[in-house]
Amino acid sequence: MNDFDTVRDYLTGLQDRICAAIEQADGQARFVEDLWQRAEGGGGRTRILRDGAVFEQAGIGFSDVSGTALPPSASANRPELAGASWRACGVSLVFHPRNPHLPTTHANVRHFRATRDGETVAAWFGGGFDLTPFYPVDEDVLHWHRVARDLCEPFGGQTRYDAHKTWCDDYFFLKHRNETRGVGGLFFDDLHEDPAHDFAYLQAVGDGFLDAYLPIVERRKHTPYGEREREFQLYRRGRYVEFNLVYDRGTLFGLQSGGRAESILMSLPPRVRWEYGFAPDAGSDEARLADYLRPRDWLTELA
Repeated sequence: MNDFDTVRDYLTGLQDRICAAIEQADGQARFVEDLWQRAEGGGGRTRILRDGAVFEQAGIGFSDVSGTALPPSASANRPELAGASWRACGVSLVFHPRNPHLPTTHANVRHFRATRDGETVAAWFGGGFDLTPFYPVDEDVLHWHRVARDLCEPFGGQTRYDAHKTWCDDYFFLKHRNETRGVGGLFFDDLHEDPAHDFAYLQAVGDGFLDAYLPIVERRKHTPYGEREREFQLYRRGRYVEFNLVYDRGTLFGLQSGGRAESILMSLPPRVRWEYGFAPDAGSDEARLADYLRPRDWLTELA
């Protein structure tokens, strides 16, 4: 078994473990698997859970795809990739809970390799996870970032956490709205200095996702809500759509490389609404969200 296959096996196992945990947390719905092949090379398995007791929609996909020409989103400013063949594998998920008090979440871990004449010319790891609450709870935000910081401990400790937390804040930022997509987490890309060390970090991030998210699910999934909260959740989901369709590099790479549209766009919420010029009432729970949509030192401010 080569090292790419080792990464691939870890990722398929991660998808299995997360699916089992989310089915247990939901208690009602089950994931349906859609196996697919890509004409240019490779394929994947997309799993979708719909209309659950907790999750309105939860999507988690594994892909292992390859090609001979990289799209602009991946090859820009990378002359060493010209004319190279490539292979990429990853697991990506977006969960849209039904209850507005339970945050939407996203995670992704991936590996990329480019070769020419049988020789590797570039290889790297990337990934991360982030949290998008509609009605933020300080306890949840603090827990999320403590898990992120703790998993970084063997990989540079606070320095690694600070760097990848800042990277997350910068990446998941809607410039046209001047706000972050949520309360952040970790984001990293192009890690390539030490493959074994970088793969171990990718595993820590992948394994840490459930530690970060499941306690929040258990605390918030039964919180009462009404039509007002539901309508605000649907409105704020519109921001999620804006980011994914305007800025997200994974979406661009998938579409530009001839990827499977259904699997690429599984991140979009099943229900969403837009409202022109919406402004929450001053002092309302909805207005409170704005203070969370900016980079903050959560571990210090909320401890």
